[in-house]
Amino acid sequence: MAETVKTNPERAPPWQVGRRMRVRRPLVVYLAALLMVAIIPSFIFSLFILKRSADNQDEVVSQLLRASTTSVSRVVEREIDTMLTTLKVLAALHRPGDTDFKAFYDRSVSALAGTGTHLLIVDRNYRQLFNTRVRYGAPLPPVADPSSVDQAFRSGTTVVSNVFFGRTAGRWVFNVYLPLGDNGTSTEWVMALTRDAEDLARVVGHGALSSGWNAAVLDSTGRVIASSDATMRPGTAFFLQIVPGPEAGLGSARYKGVDYRTVTEFSVTSGWRVVAWARQSDVDARVVKSFLWLSLGGMLFAGLALVGSMAIARMLSQGVRGLAEDARRLGAGEPVAPRRHRITELEAVSEALGAAAEARAKAEGEIHFLMREVAHRSKNQLTVIQSMLNQSVHAQGTAQDFAETFRRRLAGLARSTDLMIAHAAQGVDMGELARNQLQPFVPEEAGRVVIEGPPLRLDTQASQTLGMALHELATNATKYGALANSHGRVRLSWTLDETELHLVWRESGVDLPAETTPPRRGFGTMVLERMLGMSLDARLKRERHADGIEWQVTIPLAKLAPEAKP
Repeated sequence: MAETVKTNPERAPPWQVGRRMRVRRPLVVYLAALLMVAIIPSFIFSLFILKRSADNQDEVVSQLLRASTTSVSRVVEREIDTMLTTLKVLAALHRPGDTDFKAFYDRSVSALAGTGTHLLIVDRNYRQLFNTRVRYGAPLPPVADPSSVDQAFRSGTTVVSNVFFGRTAGRWVFNVYLPLGDNGTSTEWVMALTRDAEDLARVVGHGALSSGWNAAVLDSTGRVIASSDATMRPGTAFFLQIVPGPEAGLGSARYKGVDYRTVTEFSVTSGWRVVAWARQSDVDARVVKSFLWLSLGGMLFAGLALVGSMAIARMLSQGVRGLAEDARRLGAGEPVAPRRHRITELEAVSEALGAAAEARAKAEGEIHFLMREVAHRSKNQLTVIQSMLNQSVHAQGTAQDFAETFRRRLAGLARSTDLMIAHAAQGVDMGELARNQLQPFVPEEAGRVVIEGPPLRLDTQASQTLGMALHELATNATKYGALANSHGRVRLSWTLDETELHLVWRESGVDLPAETTPPRRGFGTMVLERMLGMSLDARLKRERHADGIEWQVTIPLAKLAPEAKP
């Protein structure tokens, strides 16, 4: 009873009806209430977020700076690794024991063309044997970085130099050194791949940094190799006092009364450091600006939302009324045309209602069609059954024989009909039809009935006619032919060519009696000759062999299935 009170408005108590009447309001009221429910908690939550943002400001800045310096450091290390790989490839071009470097010079010039790097060879006296910046054999000064050359000779490993002023290049450069032996066992020379320091400026360009931040690559002595600040030239000392050594991490510095936030990343490959810095005031200004825009944006959004609720409610109301009219027409079975709406969801509902109206009309048409098809097929079935009845009545035998014969023929027709219904869409397989019709007649002895042939799909009418024919052939074989004794055999086979089906029913192991004149014509013969001939344009040929009869049936494929192919 309690459930009835809840679900039936006519029997609801007066207090519940009154409450429902009180809460009935226009759509605009509910929209405004929804907006207020969404806006007020949002403002409260925004205040909390602002407080949290201020508390996490240092952590955010630290993460951004670390990300910037890590990115620049990885790019610098890839540049150094590329130069090391190039040096090893060039070293493979030198023939051990060859002191004539002219051929080596030519190969190196060709290999380094367009790379922005140059190769030089230095001996133990710090003399340049050649430098690809100038022609081979031109006078060359001693190396401008003897300490790194000496380190390469002593360690026997690759060395990355600090930034220095190259005498041959006439600008600030850095080198990567690789010891080179004359016979693979002793170090006689050092190969150096030199590169202008300014080439690394693109690595620390502003494209990799956030607005207001700068970055610089420093060598182990604190001199600038490359910087995103154009006022800091290569070879000059970095203006901030950064902790020396391999330490890395967040820090702060003060220069000329200005506070800076810094982060340092150390490169193991080169021994250099990457420093990113930003003014503390710039960092604070961005946060304050974000807070201001967040507050102003929230207030503006609230105002626009309240003002726009009226327009939205009006559009929704118009759309809902239109959908209600469409629903009424759908229920009445009238056509429904999709409506254009400014709100995509309402338009989608309108399109769905239009599609539902079309589907309903289509379904009703399909129902009418299926009803006509059922009536047509029922008439066909009744015609077939009437023909079976007429032939069975004229057959010799008792009433019990008539009933049994007629029952079996109806069962065969039913099996064909079952296959036809089960495979109405894709058609009935010829092999499945043959096995289905012959299964009740197959003896227990294996191998007495053989069915073989390629795959072939039959339409429903052809499968019904062929099923009746196979049933009558099997019935005759059971009564008078190969299946009437214990050793007879039946072989059903078919083949296909481009236009026809060739079906052969061959019985063997039968003692045939002398054929009467004229030959006896039963219902099976009528089915084969009349129904196959008239319905499927079949050509039939019957032969008597010494051990059994043979039926040869040729049917056009177009009569079996319009799309059938061999």
